[in-house]
Amino acid sequence: MKKFNIRKVLDGLTAASSSSSATAQPGTPRENDVVQETLQSEHFQLCKTVRHGFSYQPSSMAFDPVQKILAIGTQTGALRLFGRAGVECYCQHESGAAVIQLQFLINEGALVSALADDSIHLWNLRQKIPAILHSLKFNRERITYCHLPFQSKWLYIGTERGNIHIVNVESFTLSGYVIMWNKAIELSTKTHPGPVVHISDNPMDEGKLLIGFECGVVVLWDLKCKKADYRYNYDEAIHSVAWHHEGKQFVCSHSDGTLTTWNVRAPAKPAQIITPHGKQPKDGKKPEPCKPILKVEYKTTRAGDPFMVLSGGLSYDTVGRRACLTVMHGKSTAVLEMDYPIVDFLTLCETPYPNDFQEPYAVVVLLEKDLVVIDLGQIGYPIFENPYPLAIHESPVTCCEYFADCPAELIPALYSVGSRQKRQGYSKKEWPISGGNWGQGTQSYPEIIITGHADGSIKFWDASALMLQVLYKLKTAKVFERARTKEEKPNTDIVDEDPFAIQTLSWCPESRMLCVAGVSAHVIVYRFSKQEITTEVVQLLEVRMQCEFSDVDSPDPGGEQTPTVPNPGASSSPQESEPPTQPATGNNSSEGPRDNIPCLQLRSSPLKQFPGYQVELVIQLVWVSGEPPQQITSLAVNSSYGLVVFGNSNGLAVVDYLQKTLLLNMGTSELYSPSDPFQRQPRSPRKARQSCGALCDSNDGSNASEDRCKSPTSAKMSRKISSSSDQKPDLDAKDNSFTRSRSSSVTSIDRESREAISSFYFCESFPRKSDSLVSPCLLVGTTHGSVMMVALSLPPGGDQRLQQPVGIASCGTLVRLKGGMLTMGLLDAAGTLLPPSYEPWYDPNTSDEEKEKSRRRRPATPPSSQEGQDSQFAVLCSEKQAKVVAMPSQTHLYKHNITETSFVLRADVVQMAGANCIACFCANGHIMTLSLPSLRPLLDINYLPLTDMRIARTFCFSNLGQALYLTSPTEIQRITYSQETCDNLQEMLSELFTPVETPEAPNRGFFKGLFGGGAQSLDREDLFGETAAGKASRSLAQHIPGPGSMEGMKGAASGVVGELARARIALDERGQKLGELEERTAAMMSSAESFSKHAHDMMVKYKDKKWYQL
Repeated sequence: MKKFNIRKVLDGLTAASSSSSATAQPGTPRENDVVQETLQSEHFQLCKTVRHGFSYQPSSMAFDPVQKILAIGTQTGALRLFGRAGVECYCQHESGAAVIQLQFLINEGALVSALADDSIHLWNLRQKIPAILHSLKFNRERITYCHLPFQSKWLYIGTERGNIHIVNVESFTLSGYVIMWNKAIELSTKTHPGPVVHISDNPMDEGKLLIGFECGVVVLWDLKCKKADYRYNYDEAIHSVAWHHEGKQFVCSHSDGTLTTWNVRAPAKPAQIITPHGKQPKDGKKPEPCKPILKVEYKTTRAGDPFMVLSGGLSYDTVGRRACLTVMHGKSTAVLEMDYPIVDFLTLCETPYPNDFQEPYAVVVLLEKDLVVIDLGQIGYPIFENPYPLAIHESPVTCCEYFADCPAELIPALYSVGSRQKRQGYSKKEWPISGGNWGQGTQSYPEIIITGHADGSIKFWDASALMLQVLYKLKTAKVFERARTKEEKPNTDIVDEDPFAIQTLSWCPESRMLCVAGVSAHVIVYRFSKQEITTEVVQLLEVRMQCEFSDVDSPDPGGEQTPTVPNPGASSSPQESEPPTQPATGNNSSEGPRDNIPCLQLRSSPLKQFPGYQVELVIQLVWVSGEPPQQITSLAVNSSYGLVVFGNSNGLAVVDYLQKTLLLNMGTSELYSPSDPFQRQPRSPRKARQSCGALCDSNDGSNASEDRCKSPTSAKMSRKISSSSDQKPDLDAKDNSFTRSRSSSVTSIDRESREAISSFYFCESFPRKSDSLVSPCLLVGTTHGSVMMVALSLPPGGDQRLQQPVGIASCGTLVRLKGGMLTMGLLDAAGTLLPPSYEPWYDPNTSDEEKEKSRRRRPATPPSSQEGQDSQFAVLCSEKQAKVVAMPSQTHLYKHNITETSFVLRADVVQMAGANCIACFCANGHIMTLSLPSLRPLLDINYLPLTDMRIARTFCFSNLGQALYLTSPTEIQRITYSQETCDNLQEMLSELFTPVETPEAPNRGFFKGLFGGGAQSLDREDLFGETAAGKASRSLAQHIPGPGSMEGMKGAASGVVGELARARIALDERGQKLGELEERTAAMMSSAESFSKHAHDMMVKYKDKKWYQL
């Protein structure tokens, strides 16, 4: 273990983004006082681990029926692959062009992608991180459609010009064989047929290729003779074509909502024309045209009628109707409504062979914002329960927190209450996309992600072992009344939409206390319980936080309606006395400005609370003299002290959630002591303050104690004290835009002149320089970089805690940093992190004895400090710099300027490799870590520039080198900054490809073999190979070797070893197949001998008999 002293040369310094350095301040520890630091630069490395959620802006889909893997391509060039629950993979095309089509090389562990930039790529899926092996970029023609026949290495590519080119997928070279559009259509045709919209080979004859052109012409092309056998003409544009498995019929879907069925040998007219959703006129005329049928699939079954599945085709008079999938089976037609528009769908079948009965069992429907799988085997076509975490965006994510290394019992507890919330009516069958294998990683610590959403819901996710599974969903909007119509909606909202959206949250994993703040300036405190209860009246506390300074002198608007002050001996239930001001639906009428009205109306009827998180207390900020409450910018809860603290641009408030009372409501400026060098001067005379009214009941008699508050102007804790606010029109405009963006407090992006509260940290430390004993404290950080210390005086536990008041005293400024404060922490003398104290979880609805057994406040950290010796380090990080201050002397030990030109968006004090560090994410894209306490730079990587507010709002670090952010509205990207995790990533990732034997080809049958009625094979090598077809034009397409040829070897093993391994596997498979063939041959010989013997016996028996003796 190496010792570090600030006088030594700082190692690990990477100055890519910051020209700063850690500097020792006066009062640096003596040589024998240095903290042993174990973290080095080699402990850190940055890499992406896994991406969760629904593919943003999906554009295409493919399925491997043998491997049972689903692939989804997007409009941004992303590729997502899904297998069984927990098996998923993300890849990205470098160009970022939209993926227009995907084709699996079925059971080969490879995938072909066609992009909108006219390139095709071959992906190797036999490695844990798929990579591109080959690419081909077309220069002169636009790609419109691709088709890869099963067990073929020749890929057909249709183009916008109507031509078809053929690519060898092994070498990714073009064949000289080309089907030109003018050869395919009739010579008498004067117009161009349009782009190729469909290519497929006849299921029974590989030598016949069906080509569909956009104009409505379909051509059956003979590959050997290089000519068109049949041409089928229809006067409506074609969108898709589907074969019957016997190869004698095919179905086309058209732009007028019709389906035409054609017999292969009867090209003159369709055998059948139907309009599935068209109204049939009585006079026998053609039905009215409908919307285009975008896709049709025709699947047969042995035992019953075939299935015809189609999307689109609805009548034009169904305006506003949601997208539908239609399933036609025999005489029944089922129309299945979808929540979002349909992008694509695929019918899953039992066999990969196109010339056998298909036996469809499910339909995968890719929607714009969801993935649905329908069970075709059950009456009513129920959907399968989706095991993937695709519902992250069910309501837009507004905030996100990540907790690695949680208490082990948390995930089972959340799962047990969350399992009761599951919907009913799903298919009873197993999820059909079941390929791949889970990773074998050793990372076993519990991880939880919490997401807050625009509709007021909160979701808890199990994020352990690189997987993601929803555990529990909490709906915070249930405690409020919902306006049923626009007319009923009160105009007290301070946001245009989503009044319940979650702004920020604070969670204590050990005590399971949860506190959330919403955009309508409301805070809700929740406790976790395993028992169901019904709350008759939800506990409410209304808080009046108003502006202290004003640029213009104006008469006090509250003079005429001063709320009554409650009797000191009154009941402590805050909702017993309502404010005697205007009703909740008040507006700016002749009655005066809106006042003492919260933005949301609390539920009046009893609230049934199921096991899980149950409301303990609702706190609402109210309108003050026509001004709406400011949104909450910071929040913290401490279960050991029974306190919730929150702040905004008007100041901070401390609430005792055990006694349901407001302890402190103070303006930011009031936290500064009179002698404070950072104290701000008032810009104009202060308005007369109003009393707190009936909402802050409290023990006024005990408020005079000096320890309760040492703020210079405060005499009573219950008094409403507020901070400066410049209510100018331009600031109002800023506030509105801030609200609509649902942004949390990213102060450098959306600056305001007011000093807002930006961070809190509960701790047990030394409130004053003279203190020698630790006591409960609250560190308060502001957007101007000030850090203030507030001392807390807690009564003894038990009944006294519920009856005696909590004392609070402001102790002035501890330190000031550049930029707004982001995070704070506390280390002991050995450099170990001292987390806030907590109370172990107990069920609030159990008996009092059970509660007392578990309610033991965690003992305080080092109890005392020797005279003249510091025993703690306060770690403070702002948007610009980090500082370490010794406690209780308040000596500034270390300072590091993180960035000069940018600003830090998120910073956290995290545990890593048995030690602690500060992790920072800057707006310029840099991710940095600093050692503690000496603030040596350990990591600085330019990772991700800030492209939108979503990343700023959701980026968060956690312990053990984990971090995440929302990379799109529907996807969470997880990253690691731990070298150990990066080294073990290959083991932890799931495997997509697993060796599976390809099913046997369908039996041709005796008569079909005898009379040639079975499937006709084709030696495509003879037709498309270089010897027969020659070379293609070099200018047509450019071959680009992919990086996968290098990375692929890493995935399998390395270099030639991987190739040898694959060759050995191929030989094993070939040997196995040869062995099976030998066994089959022997069985056939035995069968033939048996048949010969029986035939001979029959001949002998009937040889000499006459016909009438038989």
